[in-house]
Amino acid sequence: MENENKNQINIELTDDVAEGIYSNLAMISHSPTEFVVDFVRVMPNTPKAKVKSRIVLTPQHAKRFCKAMMENIKRYEQTFGTIQDPGTETLPYNIGTPKAMA
Repeated sequence: MENENKNQINIELTDDVAEGIYSNLAMISHSPTEFVVDFVRVMPNTPKAKVKSRIVLTPQHAKRFCKAMMENIKRYEQTFGTIQDPGTETLPYNIGTPKAMA
């Protein structure tokens, strides 16, 4: 029983982090020692986008994260149906709103 408690990690989720940050684009780069994932929010008809969060992972953790994401996507699709992939779009892209006119 004591051995089980040694392997547990107490994870704290603060209120501001629990709100989350919306991102509709992720950019991934890597070096021999790390993967960098930038989460970006692109807004319609706006030529500039901001990185809202950056996560740096070891290659081993990146691979485990990818595997966990694929497992969760599979479970999601079993419950809610296939996620449609709209294909690739070139940036900047229009999210279905008309261009502003003055």
